[in-house]
Amino acid sequence: MTGIDLNDVYVTILAGGSGTRLWPRSRQGRPKQLLNLVGARSMLQQTVGRVLPLVPAERLYILTGPDHAMLIQEQLPEIPPENILIEPAPRGTAPCLGLAAMRLSLAHPGQSVMISLHADHCVAQEERFREALLAAVVTARRGHLVTIGIIPNAPETGFGYIERGASLGWEQGLEVYRVARFTEKPPLERAKEFVASERFYWNTGYFAWTLERILGEFRRLQPEMHAQLDEIAAAVDTPEANQVLQRIWNGIAPLTIDVGIMERASDVAVIPCDLGWNDVGSWASLFDILPHDEQGNVVMGEGQHIGLDAAGSLIYSEGRLVATIGINDLIVVDTGDVLLVLPKSRAQDVSALVKELRARGLRRYL
Repeated sequence: MTGIDLNDVYVTILAGGSGTRLWPRSRQGRPKQLLNLVGARSMLQQTVGRVLPLVPAERLYILTGPDHAMLIQEQLPEIPPENILIEPAPRGTAPCLGLAAMRLSLAHPGQSVMISLHADHCVAQEERFREALLAAVVTARRGHLVTIGIIPNAPETGFGYIERGASLGWEQGLEVYRVARFTEKPPLERAKEFVASERFYWNTGYFAWTLERILGEFRRLQPEMHAQLDEIAAAVDTPEANQVLQRIWNGIAPLTIDVGIMERASDVAVIPCDLGWNDVGSWASLFDILPHDEQGNVVMGEGQHIGLDAAGSLIYSEGRLVATIGINDLIVVDTGDVLLVLPKSRAQDVSALVKELRARGLRRYL
């Protein structure tokens, strides 16, 4: 693809999320990254397929929890089982990625490059995606922490934003900028200002850094967490490894890599691009990216839909016929044991509904 040496590049894929906004199809036992929501393969399988042209399977690592490790191994037989790194319980992306970086550094110290991706995103322009990763690798080797930003096409309030600073030059046909600041999920009016300025990008959560640089930032910015992770890493490949992991992990304070490291670090770079990117965060986002029928509906699943004067809606059924009359802009999801109906505009509230189910003790539906 290019003349860039990738022999010291390792890719970690975060695959531990629960995907509650896509309930009731996404559940604890099989969350959205393990579902074939867009295409025949699961979101995780598609993510792996996008990076295999750059990095072989033995240099890919999947970061997940104990409940999903077996399913991941079934879906990705090409990944060595020892490359599925299991965290005992969710503690946020900071300790998860910090521990992965430490484990990699034990075998590959120094200037090896680590890329971090999410398992549950849709990327339409895969070649451009790989070009962005190559640009990120080169930029990381220059000592920067690197993130990839998406050029926004709407004032989305559900995404974090990255403001660019001065230009750092060009790589792989993409301009690289110094990061001026990160902003978490702004209100609508502020998001409109961000988009109009053309200086802000959606935060994908895709990162690249050398192992030496990221571990140095953990040591500087999160010294307590660094010490905890260092103790866990020191026990790897010893008989006490699992005991040490279980003992220390639950004492680690939950923290995201964005808040704990990226927003506080110096020499952070952003590579803005258009990847045809969608984080597939809700039923409404699925409606946006999937093909529509003549009435503007998206029909998914093994079941059928017959509608009279029904438009602009998403209908999913795992087997039964769904019949609708006079509906507009709704989401209807039938999984056999659950029927979910809501306006498309309330798609983000599905996660709140899942919390209510948990509060009422209805765990059989989770």
